[in-house]
Amino acid sequence: MILAAPSVLLPDGSAERGFVEVTDSTITGVSAHAPTPVASQDAVDPTVAPEQVDLEALGITHLAPGFVDIHNHGGGGAAFTEGAVAAARAVALHRSHGTTSLMASLVTDTIDRLAEQVAALAPLVEAGELVGVHLEGPWLSDLHCGAHDPMLLRDPDIADIDRVLDAGEGTVAMVTLAVERPGGLEAVAHLAARGVIAAPGHSDAGYEIAKEAVAAGASVATHLFNAERPMHHRVPGLIPALLESPSVAIELIADGVHVHPVMLRHAITCAPTRYVLVTDAMAAAGAPDGDYRLGPLRVRVQDSVARLDPGGAIAGSTLTLDRAVRFLVEQVGVPVPEAVRAATLVPAETIGRADLGRLAPGARADLVALGEDLQVRAVMRGGRWVVPPC
Repeated sequence: MILAAPSVLLPDGSAERGFVEVTDSTITGVSAHAPTPVASQDAVDPTVAPEQVDLEALGITHLAPGFVDIHNHGGGGAAFTEGAVAAARAVALHRSHGTTSLMASLVTDTIDRLAEQVAALAPLVEAGELVGVHLEGPWLSDLHCGAHDPMLLRDPDIADIDRVLDAGEGTVAMVTLAVERPGGLEAVAHLAARGVIAAPGHSDAGYEIAKEAVAAGASVATHLFNAERPMHHRVPGLIPALLESPSVAIELIADGVHVHPVMLRHAITCAPTRYVLVTDAMAAAGAPDGDYRLGPLRVRVQDSVARLDPGGAIAGSTLTLDRAVRFLVEQVGVPVPEAVRAATLVPAETIGRADLGRLAPGARADLVALGEDLQVRAVMRGGRWVVPPC
């Protein structure tokens, strides 16, 4: 099919009226003019003209790549810690909001249970339903544990790390850890050597240790500003160390709860091409207020804000990436193409997926159609409509 839209959001950050051609599961053309159709090898009659869809006539303004969320614990009432069936439910909820590629995040637990959870999710990664598994703990700071059980935190140990990684047979893509803990820098280097993203977070690291971690291979800042040593004018800490490192992608949670818009703007100013919108969503995303669990901990969700019960610490979010994009545009003043880029191209590049997060020939046909108000109007994944335009 050929999709025509008033605003096609391109990888270089530009937005222009144009056409996107989809053949089977792949984007085969992007142009300011209707592309010459490329016939499918599997088509019954390759001479038949492709379907042409005028998205503007359907109330659609922007055609964007499918969103890519690299930090997500669940949604639709289900958590990734609960196994494959629950994971499929969470994936479906986020796909309906435009997230066509998603990494499953697991919270702190015992090594045995983490190995079991990773093994349960590995088939979904192999099948392409998930882009990988993210371990957020148990190698975190006791001082900044956030919504992680402090009784289960531990120093990074290579044998423990390898046990959990091996349980996933190569499907663990990222590990968040407090790099200042004994063994932390060695763990960063080990993860990098195994091709796994090492992400400083839930950390009390100072500036110097954070820079050593970057030199050892750390390449993502887990939800910057949240659950880590704050900045101080005499004791800068890890936040400025990560912001000033050009090799580090900066995760930001743009929901109006985790980070004030002024601080979001500050991070974007420091790292304008490196910031990544993430949800840190938990099971209550897309579900009613009430009582939930985040790993082994109880969570109470009220007015769509998730907090530990008891304790009151923020416990993930109820965010979806389409809401994060809207928040960045409406509350922070970021242009639409830049906000979309932070939810598509940048996270895709962060995890090394050149086939995702971009409207370009050869990329997977993952698309999100947005109205002028940036509400999701249609979603395509792999050339098939998840949410058809109407």
